[in-house]
Amino acid sequence: MKEATGSHPASDAAKEAARLAVEQLLAFGVRRKLLEPLDCFAARNALLELLQLGEPYAGGEVKETDADSPAELLELLLDYAAAAGILEDDNTTLRDLLDAKMMGCLMPRPSEVASRFWSTAKRDSVERATGEFYRMCIDSNYIRMDRIAKNQYWLASTEYGDLEITVNLSKPEKDPKEIALLKSAPQSHYPKCLLCIENMGYAGRLNHPARQNLRVIPLELDGEPWYFQYSPYVYYNEHSIIFDREHRPMKTSRQTFYRLLDFIDQFPHYFIGSNADLPIVGGSILNHDHFQGGRHCFPMEKAPVEGSLTHPGFPNVKLGIVKWPMSVIRMSGHNKLQLLKLAETILTAWQAYSDPEHDIYAYTEQDGAKAPHNTITPIARSNASGEYELDLVLRNNRTSDEHPDGIFHPHRNLHHIKKENIGLIEVMGLAVLPGRLKDEMELLAQVLTGSLPLDGAITSNPEHPLHKHLSWIDELIAAHGNRLAPEAAQSLLQTAIGEKFSDVLRDAGVYKRTEKGREGFLTFIRTFGFQ
Repeated sequence: MKEATGSHPASDAAKEAARLAVEQLLAFGVRRKLLEPLDCFAARNALLELLQLGEPYAGGEVKETDADSPAELLELLLDYAAAAGILEDDNTTLRDLLDAKMMGCLMPRPSEVASRFWSTAKRDSVERATGEFYRMCIDSNYIRMDRIAKNQYWLASTEYGDLEITVNLSKPEKDPKEIALLKSAPQSHYPKCLLCIENMGYAGRLNHPARQNLRVIPLELDGEPWYFQYSPYVYYNEHSIIFDREHRPMKTSRQTFYRLLDFIDQFPHYFIGSNADLPIVGGSILNHDHFQGGRHCFPMEKAPVEGSLTHPGFPNVKLGIVKWPMSVIRMSGHNKLQLLKLAETILTAWQAYSDPEHDIYAYTEQDGAKAPHNTITPIARSNASGEYELDLVLRNNRTSDEHPDGIFHPHRNLHHIKKENIGLIEVMGLAVLPGRLKDEMELLAQVLTGSLPLDGAITSNPEHPLHKHLSWIDELIAAHGNRLAPEAAQSLLQTAIGEKFSDVLRDAGVYKRTEKGREGFLTFIRTFGFQ
């Protein structure tokens, strides 16, 4: 094996530091049970080859690091690779590709991970199995906790309870050179999308992440093969993805509800939900059927049910409207088949339901065909009484001249905070807001303390980051002035953003929280026999 050479030959000291880091990384892997001591020989040689190091560390006993993450060691090795010319360019994309490849050298085979998971689930509990699997995904640096820790998070008190607010800072921004490289990157249709099983072990490319450190757990839902994995950018505890083995589009149907409850039977400590299956109201990936789950109690789950409705044909099912800015029907009971039948009844009724008084139309004519607009975002869990619990969120994706982005979508006056689709996570009360808000909030706080004047540099310059917020700034100053203490300004902005997110959810609700809206909602529920 040749040592690293080229335009930037590494010094002997740099090589020795890299060799030491390789040994410490191997020790970390053994300690975290990513690999056994016997596996270290092969893993060491694979890492030495990647880093073009001809021989291993020979400096005597290796002092093992007690770090909870391999991130620091990987950064050292990536810096070495950049300095030695192993990386074509020292940018985030290429570093991430090599990062995953290095950790892939330490990973057990996929079948070993799956076997260990189900053995633990059978011997101990599925709760322990998911806990160990989640820990492995963090230890392998597949879940980048070092980046996720940068996200901002707070609770915002509203009339619907405490909403969760996150500003997403975990996905690194690409610099101009990386963007230029992406434009010239060769196109590929393998894997077909980011959710396909073929991603496991994939080397990645400039426009597709490396996944040598990805592992998944096979399971069956409704008698069909599906897979369970964790999201690399977790937005909540044990944020998981459950995806179909086949690359086929999202479709909400009776099978969707059955799969959700089937998953709850196997993972009773998790919730599971699905994005809607139509554009605007759906998620970011509509071409591969999948769910999201995890171990987290969202604000919507804590929201109470307003009143209870009954139906003689469903005597063992409780049903009511959730006190929530979106239009949510909650049903619960021990009888799985009754819940499935009722969920299908509601979906079928909603898909064909129009209510012009509330701007709801099930279909419109587009190019001589009927375009569907009504669908449902479903969420399933096991509740405190041990019952199956299903939340069905009514969605409609119609647009208009006044609201070209969606009638039941954040309206334009809220786009300065949130313009993106309202998917499953937001529906349940956790805002995932764009990273730009971090810097903008800091500037806003300066305006509210008076240290940054609200002058022409902001008001007359559309390119200024605060220009989009001008109406909001005027409202805040009118109500609170611009001589606040820094801590008060920060607290005010967090509360105000929470109120904006509450407004976002109201816009997405098909039936508004008014007397007229409530009566319209009840009229729909009465169409399938509940009183």
